[in-house]
Amino acid sequence: MVSGDMMQIRVIVNGAYGKMGSLACDTIKNHPDFQLVAGLGRDDNLQDAIADTSAQIVIELTRADCVYENSLTIINSGVHPVIGASGLLDKQIQTLNDMCAEKKLGGIIVPNFSIGAVLMMQFAAIAARFLPEVEIIEAHHQQKLDAPSGTAIKTAEMIAAARRGSKNQLALKELIPGARGASLHDVNIHSLRLPGVLARQQVLFGSQGETLSITHDSIDRASFMPGVILACQGVLKINTLYYGLEHLLEDSVSLKHP
Repeated sequence: MVSGDMMQIRVIVNGAYGKMGSLACDTIKNHPDFQLVAGLGRDDNLQDAIADTSAQIVIELTRADCVYENSLTIINSGVHPVIGASGLLDKQIQTLNDMCAEKKLGGIIVPNFSIGAVLMMQFAAIAARFLPEVEIIEAHHQQKLDAPSGTAIKTAEMIAAARRGSKNQLALKELIPGARGASLHDVNIHSLRLPGVLARQQVLFGSQGETLSITHDSIDRASFMPGVILACQGVLKINTLYYGLEHLLEDSVSLKHP
């Protein structure tokens, strides 16, 4: 428990003992707008902690196998969710969205807290309007157990929404199943899990006589912290659930595609 000014926003970090969670705790502690009222691990009771601390925001940074249940707990408690753990299915996201809309509760699901990564996704959506042939290669550390990453999924969704032309349909036979990666909205995604990597994504476009590569690297988890603060500030100003940090970027309007 951390004391603070009564005007500060009370925040819980759920998943506080992981590398991302511990850094998020330090970031919240050191920000004048917020008060860290609890940092929770797997042995703590989230619902009880929300009630005991009168938390206003919960930053959810646990794992893919429990993020949905934790998110239900947060929203049912009337607290703003900032969901950074990946692994939510489309149907689950829709349920969480409906719950927030009914409660008029601001929240956000953040596939990637890095501002640079958000811009990478925006640039990829712009390029997809003109270059329909595209594949995604994402790489993460080996402790990331879900694949593809939430960032890759979100990028494929944005590309599909923006793409005007159709991708070439190749009569291709995979000699080894999975050799062409997974396909989401007709965008191939290849996932790598390697030591020595934190987070990297390349969006590779091909056209006649040229290629375009849009690549983002996070080399330190500190790159995620400005996005954590932006998300916490933003959920207090909205009354629905956003999917993607780009919705909170002040200058994102200049990058939006039709």
